[in-house]
Amino acid sequence: MKKPVLLELNTVPCTFIERLNRFVALVDVNGETRKALVTNTGRLEEFMIPGRKAFCLPKTSGKTDFVLVAFEDLEGKGAVIDTRTQAKAFERAVELGLVPWLKDCRIKRKEVKVGSSRLDYLFDCPGGETYAEMKSAVLRGGKRGEYAMYPDCPSTRGQKHIRELIELKKAGKGAMIFFIGAMPGVEKFRPYERGDPEIARLLREAEKAGVEIHALSISLLPGKGVILERPELEIEV
Repeated sequence: MKKPVLLELNTVPCTFIERLNRFVALVDVNGETRKALVTNTGRLEEFMIPGRKAFCLPKTSGKTDFVLVAFEDLEGKGAVIDTRTQAKAFERAVELGLVPWLKDCRIKRKEVKVGSSRLDYLFDCPGGETYAEMKSAVLRGGKRGEYAMYPDCPSTRGQKHIRELIELKKAGKGAMIFFIGAMPGVEKFRPYERGDPEIARLLREAEKAGVEIHALSISLLPGKGVILERPELEIEV
C-alpha cells in the first residue's frame, strides 16, 4: 500500500563529518564543509558516524547553513532525527485524520504550561481535553531492528514531563505521551532501559495510572519528503 507523504522537503544529500556540540554538526555538502543545526538533543551515536550519508535542508538565516534532517537508513530511506520535522509531520498526520488513536481530535494549543513544565500539545477530543507530550524515538533495537526506543541517554526533562502527565491523570484530566519512531522498518516501541532506567520505570507507572502511551513511525523518502510508515506501533513498557 502506498504510504502517504506528510511533508514535501527539498533536502540535499550531505555527509556527516562530526558533531561540534549539542546543536551544531559539520557536514560536507558538494565538497564543502558547512555547519548544520542539530535539533535533537539525544546522543544519536548509531547515526552520527563520520562519513555516513545524511540529508540536509538549506537555511536562510542564523549561524548555521543547513538543518541536519535525516541519516540514510534502510531501503535508501532516511531516519528523521530533526525534531521540528518530526513535529510538523505528526501535526500533518493528525490534520489528515491518519492517526487512529487521535481520531476526531484536533490540536487546540501547542506549548501548554503545566506546573513547572511545558507540554507539547493540548488536544480537543470527543471525550474531552487531553494533555500530551511528544518524544523522539530514533534508537533502533531488537533482533530484527523492529523496535524504536527512547531515550538513548539520561533525560531529566523527559522524567519531569512524565511525572507531570501522571499528576494530570490523577487529577482527572486526559494525559498522553507519544513517541515518533522516526525510522523505516520499526514495528514496536519500548523504552531503552540502559539509556535512562528512571524513564522506563516512570512509563510503567504512567501506564498503571492510566496515561495513554502511543507511537507511530515516519521516515524520509529522498526526493519526496516525510512519509507515514505506520500510524500505530505496538507498545511494550
